[in-house]
Amino acid sequence: MIKTTPFFVCLLFVLCGKQVDSKTSVHIVYLGERQHEDPQLVTDSHHDMLARVVGSKKVASKLMVYSYKHGFSGFAAKLTESQAQRLAEHPGVIRLIPNSIHKLQTTRSWDYLDHSYHTPNILLDKSNKGDGVIIGVIDTGIWPESMAFNDEGIGPVPSRWKGGCESGEQFNATAHCNRKVIGARWFVDGLLAEYGQPLNISANKEYLSPRDAHGHGTHTSSTAAGSYVRNISYKGLGLGTVRGGAPSARLAIYKVCWFVLGGQCTSADILKAFDEAIHDGVDVLSLSIGSGIPLFSDVDERDGIATGSFHAVAKGITVVCAAANDGPSSQTVQNTAPWILTVGASTMDRAFPTPVTLGNNKTILGEAMYAGKEIGFTGLIYPESKGLDPTSAGVCQELSLNRSLVAGKVVLCFTSVARRTAISNATSVVRAAGGVGLIVAKNPSDDLAPCSNDFPCVEVDYEVGTQILFYIRSTRSPVVKLSPSKTQVGKLVSAKVAHFSSRGPSSIAPAILKPDIAAPGVNILAATSPLAPLADGGFVMFSGTSMATPHVSGIVALLKALHPDWSPATIKSALVTTALRNDDYGFPIFAEGSSRKLADPFDFGGGIVNPNGAADPGLVYDMGVADYVHYLCAMGYTNTSISQLTGQSMACPSIQPSILDVNLPSITIPSLRNSTTLTRTVTNVGPVNSTYIAVIEPPVGTIMSVRPNVLAFDAQTKTITFTVTVFSTHQINAGYHFGSLTWTNGVHTVRSPISVRIQFVESYADGN
Repeated sequence: MIKTTPFFVCLLFVLCGKQVDSKTSVHIVYLGERQHEDPQLVTDSHHDMLARVVGSKKVASKLMVYSYKHGFSGFAAKLTESQAQRLAEHPGVIRLIPNSIHKLQTTRSWDYLDHSYHTPNILLDKSNKGDGVIIGVIDTGIWPESMAFNDEGIGPVPSRWKGGCESGEQFNATAHCNRKVIGARWFVDGLLAEYGQPLNISANKEYLSPRDAHGHGTHTSSTAAGSYVRNISYKGLGLGTVRGGAPSARLAIYKVCWFVLGGQCTSADILKAFDEAIHDGVDVLSLSIGSGIPLFSDVDERDGIATGSFHAVAKGITVVCAAANDGPSSQTVQNTAPWILTVGASTMDRAFPTPVTLGNNKTILGEAMYAGKEIGFTGLIYPESKGLDPTSAGVCQELSLNRSLVAGKVVLCFTSVARRTAISNATSVVRAAGGVGLIVAKNPSDDLAPCSNDFPCVEVDYEVGTQILFYIRSTRSPVVKLSPSKTQVGKLVSAKVAHFSSRGPSSIAPAILKPDIAAPGVNILAATSPLAPLADGGFVMFSGTSMATPHVSGIVALLKALHPDWSPATIKSALVTTALRNDDYGFPIFAEGSSRKLADPFDFGGGIVNPNGAADPGLVYDMGVADYVHYLCAMGYTNTSISQLTGQSMACPSIQPSILDVNLPSITIPSLRNSTTLTRTVTNVGPVNSTYIAVIEPPVGTIMSVRPNVLAFDAQTKTITFTVTVFSTHQINAGYHFGSLTWTNGVHTVRSPISVRIQFVESYADGN
């Protein structure tokens, strides 16, 4: 999964052993745009093509897994290597794509985004809360009985909807779909064909239906478009009203992810979900799914998400994807195609302080999700003793405790491991030894996870942990009191980019800024399956870019309702150029990581999403298929591949175009030597007669100029092209520096983030 919290596992079933004929595997035969409008003719052509390779239509029918016939053309089939090679050489085949594996990656958050139902709200009110817009969620399914999916007060299903509900195990299409959840499908054939065995669902709970066993898809769906549910908390924490960003929008559920070897979603199943969603008539697609590092090129290799999303965007569907959770390291961002809206995760102005009182009457604040009873003064120990390796004593993930020393006491341990497995391991060891609580000293981060059965596991930073350790070592009988957690909101809690949120630049195309935007993705309270291990009354708090993504999907739905003629690129531009770099209280946004620093475009793109600002951006950087073709030509794709992908005859210029000229709402120059000039085109979506002036904040070590630096729009002039020239003042290699280009007319502020790396020597391996 594109990580939620590390303790989270998205699905619960195991495979009955992988006993597959080693000579066959699933391949996706990708044929690009459809050559026929009739889906049956498209399917027949797929069977004919496969039959010519495998010998007969009867054999082809057995080997066929899926026919992709709506949004694009292609099929998935079980093939030997020689059969795959023959198909790859067929003139109509763009590419054979291996059936690669993808993984899955609220109360206060909407208030934090100034998107509350309590007060007048421009976007929420003017868009009628997203009524009539359909959000497709490609994930782990849905728990339809959740209160978050009630259809009270929601009108009839939009007449343009072509999809439907599919019954399955413990999911009845008639009973479980309504005017809120208008569609539910499930796709597992790609997974079954890959492993060649039926799924053993008896060992752990899973459903061969749209029903969500663990809750990841339920959580993301309710965050995007859940109905209002008041007085919800997680064990008393975070009390408020849970709802989605577009509470009147409709949901179409596409279950593609299953818990096999850690939670898997195959390319074949994902592409089938895209194919059906395009046909069904969704307006927005939300995917909290990614492939992992290394990435694969956007439309050539194993990235089914990039391929499916290209066809969706070409048909006007905005595709919103998670950036992944491999941060804070650079070049870890996923879902990097320029037609995708890629979302990083931030915290918000909410925390759960937990008092820790030492025997010297000093009270310090840790953070936890502990809702149990107070642990009165009891013994406090740090596990160090003779005979232990001093480098491993007290290390959370390596604890080995003597019950006679630990029973009835609270244990302090330290960890440098970012993932929550260290805390989970330490908790298990302490409980098994009879301990009553755990204090974990770690690198500061805000994504919390409650320990099971209300066991107190309080997190502190290294500085506080060291203070506690000094107290233990200076006291003959150290004791501690642990109090239940509280909920704190407001300006005392600053927002940050979450440490786990994957960072840019893109490892495929560094000139394409990723992520595009950030949204709350830490400790998000939303609906879940009641079977989820940590569920509280059908609700839970999860963290991850999985949780940030549906926040943006809900906002996109509102923008689509307010501006139905806006393209996916226009929506992306509106979000990026109006995003916030400071929080509601005027404090700058920092980024969590190995060190605390001001967030830059590789941390959060344009900034933290600003729903009301995006509703009225003034100017936008629009793009269509021709612009994406420009990108593909700049990336070196062949004319044949591009033509088959788009369904139109395409020819790249004889001189390869510059990727810097792709009409993005951002500027990234990954290798500046002396100077470079690039172009952008803006479209006026504000008052007809408007004049904008350029305000430049050049990155350190550069000089920038814009021509023209004044843009005058009227009834005849709705779009204007301008050039940006960037000069280097450095004569040596330098890292990335950041700035901005802002167009302002006194009312609208249209800000594009700029990233520039001065690079006179491209690689030491070149010998230059």
